[in-house]
Amino acid sequence: AAFQPGWSAADIAALDAAALIEDGAGLILLRTVSGEAEILTVGVRPELRGAGVGGRLVEAALESARADGAEAVFLEVAEDNLAARRLYVGQGFEEVGRRRAYYPRPGAAAVDALVLRRTLNTPP
Repeated sequence: AAFQPGWSAADIAALDAAALIEDGAGLILLRTVSGEAEILTVGVRPELRGAGVGGRLVEAALESARADGAEAVFLEVAEDNLAARRLYVGQGFEEVGRRRAYYPRPGAAAVDALVLRRTLNTPP
């Protein structure tokens, strides 16, 4: 329900990532390799957006990454996704790069992806 089009269980399994799920309200996919983690996606059921689910999922992912030995967590977010950007900045992520015209937009110009990083040895 969080994605259009939706993802199948096979799609998620193919990512070779840990999936953290909050009571069916949302999910976050995280991959940790060689001291770094990457949040691949965050999805929250549309009717529960703005209720703190995303923040709880990001916090759980940061704890999971730390437990797996990661020293930093990276993610990409569309420049026009203001709600997600506020969430990530509130969790201590900082912009470290940009991928030009990364996210296609039907009938409009593609949007840049912002590459964000959070160091795990410092609080947000």
